[in-house]
Amino acid sequence: MTLTPDRLQRIPVFGIAGNFAEHLSQAGEDADFVQIKTEDAAAPKGIFPIYIPSHASYLGTYPLSSRRIQADFSQPIKVQVEPEISILFDAFYDNDHHLTDLQAKAFSAFNDCSIRRPNARKISEKKNWGTDSTGLASDWIDIDRFDEGGILDDYHIASFIQRNERVERYGMNSPVLGYSYFYQTLKHWMVRTFNQQCDQGPLENLAELLAAADYPAQIIVTLGATRYAPFGETGYLKPGDRIGVFVYDKNSISEAELADSFAHNALPDAFKGSALVQSVSQA
Repeated sequence: MTLTPDRLQRIPVFGIAGNFAEHLSQAGEDADFVQIKTEDAAAPKGIFPIYIPSHASYLGTYPLSSRRIQADFSQPIKVQVEPEISILFDAFYDNDHHLTDLQAKAFSAFNDCSIRRPNARKISEKKNWGTDSTGLASDWIDIDRFDEGGILDDYHIASFIQRNERVERYGMNSPVLGYSYFYQTLKHWMVRTFNQQCDQGPLENLAELLAAADYPAQIIVTLGATRYAPFGETGYLKPGDRIGVFVYDKNSISEAELADSFAHNALPDAFKGSALVQSVSQA
């Protein structure tokens, strides 16, 4: 499945915070959510906007790129890869414009790249800092069903960085089933959250953002970053780095084979999944 750039620019993009154990603490962001109450200890912290088409704020800048990440490295900044899976959902509303259902259509690899800004008011301020600030793979895989027994049961998320010819693991190799909330539990939580989340702390009023996007028929939601490997936890990006995020069928290739193919910039024919490879450059 392919989504043209023109179509992608019409689809809002949102992210989920705190859907993988320990990621927020590794990223130094757990303190941002101290005042956020969740329905249970395992629940994600909330949903944040990454891109809202035609929005008057920075959220209206189209940040997605399948090829590069660019930032102003002329001043000290801390930019980290956030390896995730993103889902394209069809969205349905009632007559009062309340979201009633989300139907998963396809998935891709995603880099919810972040600038660590300790004084940011909203988590979205760390996500969309301009063009080419976020990564989305160009290849999408159809979802047969968003439930146990479906295609996603066998998929893992892996990520790597190549710096000075050396390849390091960036995020921990993680099964998609390792998300705290997934499948129907996640879907029902998202529907409630889109309807109920207000402007509080690092989070924003989602109903207002859906209205600003004219109640879109489709949305992309990236489900949360995996835990960092030791290099990724403190290995902030530099110009010249090459990064890869892969959502792959564990039965088609091993992580070691995937790392080797990334190093040689050539995926083997056996690879089954969605691949995102980006270069890092000075804006």
